[in-house]
Amino acid sequence: MLLGLASTTATAAAADADPRVGLGAGWLDAQEAASNVQLLTHLDKPEGFVQPSNPGNASYANSDLAFAGDYAFSGNYQGFNIYDISNGGSPVLKTSVICPGGQGDLSVYGNLLFMSVEETRGRVDCGTQGASGTVNPDRFRGVRVFDISDVSRPVQVAAVQTCRGSHTHSLVTSKNEPENVYVYVSGTAGVRSGQELAGCASTAADDPETSLWRIEVIRVPLAAPQNAAVVSRPRLFADPATGAIDGLQNTPPTQQHPSGTNWSPRPVTNHCHDITAYPEIGLAAGACAGNGILIDISDPENPKRLDAVSDPNYAYWHSATFNNDGTKVVFTDEWGGGSGARCRVTDEPSWGANAIYDIVGGKLQFRSYYKLPAPQTTTENCVAHNGSLVPVPGRDIMVQAWYQGGLSAFDFTDSRNPKEIAFFDRGPISATSLALGGYWSAYWYNGHIYGNEIARGFDAFKLTPSQFLDQAEIDAAASVRLGKFNTQAQPKLTWQPSFDLVRARYAQALRTGKMSKGAATSVKAAIDLAEQLSRKSQWQAASALLLGAATLPLKKSDPEQAALIQALKDLAKALIAKQPADRTAPVTSVTTDPARPAGGWFTGQVKVTLTAADEAQGSGLDRTEYKLDGGAWTPYTAPVVLSGDGAHALAYRSADKAGNVEEIRTVTARIDATPPVTTSTVPPANDGGEHDGDVQVTLSATDETSGTARTEYALDAGDWTPYTGPVTVSGPGEHELRYRSADKAGNVEEAKAVKLTIATPAPRVPLTVTASSRCVGTSAYVAVTAVNDAEVPATVTLTTPYGAKTVEGVAPAKQAYQSFNTRAGQLAAGTVTVTGTATIGGKQGTTSYEAAYNAISCA
Repeated sequence: MLLGLASTTATAAAADADPRVGLGAGWLDAQEAASNVQLLTHLDKPEGFVQPSNPGNASYANSDLAFAGDYAFSGNYQGFNIYDISNGGSPVLKTSVICPGGQGDLSVYGNLLFMSVEETRGRVDCGTQGASGTVNPDRFRGVRVFDISDVSRPVQVAAVQTCRGSHTHSLVTSKNEPENVYVYVSGTAGVRSGQELAGCASTAADDPETSLWRIEVIRVPLAAPQNAAVVSRPRLFADPATGAIDGLQNTPPTQQHPSGTNWSPRPVTNHCHDITAYPEIGLAAGACAGNGILIDISDPENPKRLDAVSDPNYAYWHSATFNNDGTKVVFTDEWGGGSGARCRVTDEPSWGANAIYDIVGGKLQFRSYYKLPAPQTTTENCVAHNGSLVPVPGRDIMVQAWYQGGLSAFDFTDSRNPKEIAFFDRGPISATSLALGGYWSAYWYNGHIYGNEIARGFDAFKLTPSQFLDQAEIDAAASVRLGKFNTQAQPKLTWQPSFDLVRARYAQALRTGKMSKGAATSVKAAIDLAEQLSRKSQWQAASALLLGAATLPLKKSDPEQAALIQALKDLAKALIAKQPADRTAPVTSVTTDPARPAGGWFTGQVKVTLTAADEAQGSGLDRTEYKLDGGAWTPYTAPVVLSGDGAHALAYRSADKAGNVEEIRTVTARIDATPPVTTSTVPPANDGGEHDGDVQVTLSATDETSGTARTEYALDAGDWTPYTGPVTVSGPGEHELRYRSADKAGNVEEAKAVKLTIATPAPRVPLTVTASSRCVGTSAYVAVTAVNDAEVPATVTLTTPYGAKTVEGVAPAKQAYQSFNTRAGQLAAGTVTVTGTATIGGKQGTTSYEAAYNAISCA
């Protein structure tokens, strides 16, 4: 449906004099402003991921973030960086991987890292030299898969090509298929040539094989990620009535954007920019250029569209976020494509903003807009971008990146009245011209907010208490611990019974003003005392009784007090239980012997050791099992030995006695124990087994596993030299050319040798030859003289068009002479040939000479 609704203006977190207005510019020294959030650490972009002379260069832009365990994975158009965030607000750079191709959006599942690649410079081998030409077999556009079981040395184990590359991607899982993970690929770039990737076609909608108006679905077997492949290409935009695949918005709603400028980008739906999956509720929300769509993902391989909406104010539906209950969706509009200044004082709050929808009866219903309330300058690219939920119980709060508008946290619990509750901002990179920068992503993960700043680096924040957010609510949010987080694969957030949760619910009930002063005092006192008692196991029952008593003054008719009552009861029940419920799966760590080499290739068998542990108060480890190269699950009893050349994938998981099963993880090992084989090609020798003159020797190396890294040779007693082309062997006598090759795994071939002999050249017989024309009467003659300049006698043959003469035994310094009658009066200019043959230094040689004579007339 088409929306034509008035925008709702969001409430700012600060006073009318917003400190974000007028901040001083600078790349790494811009002024900063913050409200209710504190910057804990800033890390500049590492070398190789920034161009200091042009910090806004998009080819070095930081992009999206993903999280797993104690690590943050920071995407970049040049590759990715891994930060150790085990200390929360004090991240430390762990690993940098150069692998260009943009955007570099990342997701993590188990020991696998997924990376979107869209640009034509991307290469299969992650090389930095680019891939020139319209068709290039080395080009890569699609989704890379890395093994990150050793985060210090990620190894690419799969690379799935797609027709439009991968601008973004989304991970989708199913409880019915724990052995697989699906990747929804959103490609926004041009369609590549069918000569480069079979089946690709940039054709009209009436072609059922067109690569437009679809997404691509990759299935990744967790036990064999190298077998990842595209398994479906859903037509999510089809008209259910006609079957036309271009069934949604195919032209902009008006000739120009409501601002009076050209549409940028154009809201035409032939792709999705981003899809956020929420597997727990079986839904996904797609931001698809000209439409926002709701998708059924209960069958991950075959998603189905449930609803679609459009908005005349939206230039480009960019991304989507569900609230935790799955009853709302926040869509973003990337008006200007992210590189334009779209938060100016003249820009309406409905342009380049969030649109908040309720899901009612499976349909999307618009409620309001939310846009960054502080105006930005014309030199700051600013528009709604990527964000995530902040897990405050009972409230819908989102933190979001706005490029150079900074980050903004807002409450949309009342979907008709969103309000800002915290912000952080820096001044523009440049005060005089627009340079690309600002936050690409701002996400909450395990107690902190992390921001990926396009031009400046990586930031860590914490929320601080305010009139909008109590410290207890912040603590309750921090109590939600995720094993991984990919914003496009939204998890269900849950809060275990705890005093943090109780105090958060108490703060929320108190904030409404509906709790009497007496009730507030008595409830707080009971909670405080109960917490003190709970620290000793013998008093936990008494603590539970106090929590039960704290519910008595509360009113069930008030929603916030009812939520507090439930939190008190849940905690009391947990304290009474003999043992807290174990809801956490064990964690299995992996080590390899030898350690993973820097180049990623092992040169012999690999021993893999799995070590599993359940949490300290857990039910205890029940079993660990593994699956090798797609085989059957096998109980783990001892280290597993991988052998044989090629890629091996060892999937593993552990379970505890409570029945919690760890998600499948995979460690890969590429083994190449076989050195390359080099062959030499030498031209044939003469009948005497020798070569006449220089010899070109060609070397050719093959390695069927890791590939040849280098070939080198040594000629005679010379040093080893890199082989770049045929080797020229010259000079008479015997020669030996030794050669060998090494592969990318480090195996070096045993040196081979080719021997050859170059014949000593025949000696040159030196003669001084002259020719002249003369008349004898009316007849023309050609006179030829050859002086023997050798030191030995020579046989000399004088040859003309009018006859030949051989003179044997011409002594040194003597001559052979003959005057040849042409028997004509006219003689044209011409040449004679003289051949001398002699034995010099024990070897016979023959040398020929030519001499010219002039024309003459004797008539």
